[in-house]
Amino acid sequence: MAHVGELPPISRHITAQDPQSGKAVFLSTPPSDLKFAPLPVGRVAATLGYATSGFPVDLNNGADLKAYEGHLETPPGLTISNGSVLRIVDFAPASNGPMHITESIDYGVVLEGQMEAALDSGETRLLKRGDIVVQRGTNHAWNNPSSTEWARMLFVLIAAVTPITEKKVLEGESSEA
Repeated sequence: MAHVGELPPISRHITAQDPQSGKAVFLSTPPSDLKFAPLPVGRVAATLGYATSGFPVDLNNGADLKAYEGHLETPPGLTISNGSVLRIVDFAPASNGPMHITESIDYGVVLEGQMEAALDSGETRLLKRGDIVVQRGTNHAWNNPSSTEWARMLFVLIAAVTPITEKKVLEGESSEA
């Protein structure tokens, strides 16, 4: 499922404090270009923009950067127990994702195209560029309603204690780092 070039490339820029001057600087590592990889479900590809472990996030001595670099080498599941995940997902035209639950509160933002948020109650919402969804540990699916255009969403998933329900967990989801 090659989609390179269908949507603009994504660059990530990470800041830090210069230990000498104390001023804010942009880091040169890890590389700023994000690489997308196909996911095992549907016709989608994703990239890991950043990930943290622990709350509050420890920014001292680059602890968060080391954790993120570890996640780049061994990618986490959809969520990280006691952590956060920033993920950008590209959805092929007419792709329909599986109904699933994550043990997290998710902030989803449509960056390109349109997306449909579908719930197990049968309710749906058509989301346009710039629209935001706050997904609170509910059974949901993501669908691209366009038959011709790719769509892109940015998700921030933060570990959460979710209501106990019959879970239909997406294969590959993990609450562990």
